[in-house]
Amino acid sequence: MRISDLDYDLPDELIAQEPLARRDASRLLLLDVATNEVEDRLFNELPGLVPPSLFVFNDTRVFPARLLGNKVTGGRVEILLLRKTTEGPDRWLAMGRSSKGLREGMELSLCGGRLAARVVRTLDHGQLEVDLRAEGAVDALIEQAGEVPLPPYIRRAAGDADRTRYQTVYARKSGAVAAPTAGLHFTESTLSALEEAGHQTSYVTLHVGPGTFRPVQVESLDDHEMHEEAYEVSDATVAAIGRAREEGRPVVAVGTTVVRTLESSVDAEGNPVAGFDTTRLFIRPPHRFQVVDHLVTNFHLPRSTLLALVMAFAGVDLTRRAYREASDRRYRFYSYGDAMLIRGGTR
Repeated sequence: MRISDLDYDLPDELIAQEPLARRDASRLLLLDVATNEVEDRLFNELPGLVPPSLFVFNDTRVFPARLLGNKVTGGRVEILLLRKTTEGPDRWLAMGRSSKGLREGMELSLCGGRLAARVVRTLDHGQLEVDLRAEGAVDALIEQAGEVPLPPYIRRAAGDADRTRYQTVYARKSGAVAAPTAGLHFTESTLSALEEAGHQTSYVTLHVGPGTFRPVQVESLDDHEMHEEAYEVSDATVAAIGRAREEGRPVVAVGTTVVRTLESSVDAEGNPVAGFDTTRLFIRPPHRFQVVDHLVTNFHLPRSTLLALVMAFAGVDLTRRAYREASDRRYRFYSYGDAMLIRGGTR
């Protein structure tokens, strides 16, 4: 595929800037790969749109990773924490931004002076390592004073409400700097409705990194360097998938992060394997899916690896038509936008 294959037109006003009052009030665009049909639905209809299935969710939790402050010389600085390193309890891999750049040895004052940082080393792709210091526990201070790292296409500052709404109701394991947005539509009532309709649920963890927003910048997708993300698949989820296969239940991935996790975890026979690992898997046509049968997802950015994944799952032509129709029908796009259900064909 070429980079131009991932282009589409979208009016700016369709990029959702705020969540709806109710999570499950979103619209749902249904794509059926077998029939090549596209239908308007509502998200709360989801339990009845697939036969009794196994829904797999990503239980990662977004932490307030955006830290604002100043250099000791006074210049403004922004730090986005990514993950802790193994070189100390409060040493972090991060991304940094300031007007004149950041250098090794530079001292920073963050979160109104409540947190101090020292740049230990600078790395490629705008990344750096920082040591954080505080009078109390650093992790607790980050939770109190950090900001929710909203995506760049949400053109407003994060507010208190985003700490709840840019988080799934089932988030448990902290470590993501971006939400698995397909899961934002689910409520406790939705999860109960799935159970009442005969569906089962299970969980994986993939800590979403900032690379999820990085556009493909090479002409051929084969030349794109995929970002790395850490994931975990539990023994319970592997067993649940095994039972689903025995019972003829489809596996429904709630979000592209679940797809990447499950497709990354398989052995040579196509069976998911439990454990912790990292993935750089770039799913694009003509990927052959080994675990996932149906996909719940949001609408994705042009020239993104996530759009390439959707094209691999639904087909290039059907995906393009669905995105055109979603735009024409005034669907809301991206993280706080509406959703899609892609009923897959035969694996």
